[in-house]
Amino acid sequence: MPVTRRTLAAALAAPLAGLAAAPLLGRAAQAQTKWQFATPYPDGNFHTRNIRAFVEAVQQASGGKLAIQLHTNGALLPMPQIKRGVQQGQVELGEILLSAYGNEDPFFEVDGIPQLVADYAQAKRLMELAKPKIEARFQRQGLSLLFMVPWPPSGFYSNTPIETIEALRGTRMRTFNVMTNRFATLVGAAPTLVQAAEIPQAFATGVVNTMVTSAATGVDSSAWDYAKIFTPVGFTLTRNAVFMSRRAFEALPAEVQQAVRAAAATAEANGWTLSEEAATSAQATLAGKGMTVNQPTPALLDGMAKVSQTMVDEWLTRSGEDGKALIAAYRQGG
Repeated sequence: MPVTRRTLAAALAAPLAGLAAAPLLGRAAQAQTKWQFATPYPDGNFHTRNIRAFVEAVQQASGGKLAIQLHTNGALLPMPQIKRGVQQGQVELGEILLSAYGNEDPFFEVDGIPQLVADYAQAKRLMELAKPKIEARFQRQGLSLLFMVPWPPSGFYSNTPIETIEALRGTRMRTFNVMTNRFATLVGAAPTLVQAAEIPQAFATGVVNTMVTSAATGVDSSAWDYAKIFTPVGFTLTRNAVFMSRRAFEALPAEVQQAVRAAAATAEANGWTLSEEAATSAQATLAGKGMTVNQPTPALLDGMAKVSQTMVDEWLTRSGEDGKALIAAYRQGG
């Protein structure tokens, strides 16, 4: 059954019913803690829908002791400022595309390596292996990781067919993290950093004429208005990370802390389900709006595999012992 906002909120809240028992509810009239939550994506995006259900579940399970105001679509803070905003206490909760912070720490980039994972099972295994190291980094920065959810597999948006890796040479490619920037450089494209909310304008003004991102982002940005072809190559399944201020969390009563953690675990599981659903529905939306969906040619996939190996080797030189251990453990698992 498709996951809707109503069923998602119910699924998030159900495991927390015991936490919303009478003792907690009986104190709801006492002083209420209010948190601000900054996210960069629009209301219709599956990440945002999942987060809204998470917020509702936390508020219900806390008996109203924790109120969370959600600010979507970068309305409060643009994505590059969200992590720092949580660290500085501007907001208590934030969502980021983790790989976009590779300049801060190369370890955050691993899920941005093209073709490193080929499906959701591999993406989940890589996430579970990387999660303790990510949380350790967040803890040192006064943050705490709540959950991570991947974007659907990404593909190329263009106005001419992309049948070989050489077809990207000379294009002006929209990039959004260190890895997409490096990919563009390696294939001979001109990389330009463009945030998701600015994609349509960047295409309309000729700043970029091709990009690689998920079908979900294509729907969010009405890609049919500026691109004719989508080529789903399974480029990456990059993850969004939802996290909070350690100081703010530790100031909560124990039962509310438990409610937050329980809701986060459920939101992660539901988010993965939503991502898989979006992988199918968003691509169908692109086709329904008149875009041509071209399956990748063997020549294109072969060329991408070679670029991927180069990028893995480069990443290992930057990511230190943690990176080497992560890739070794991931490859050992088959």
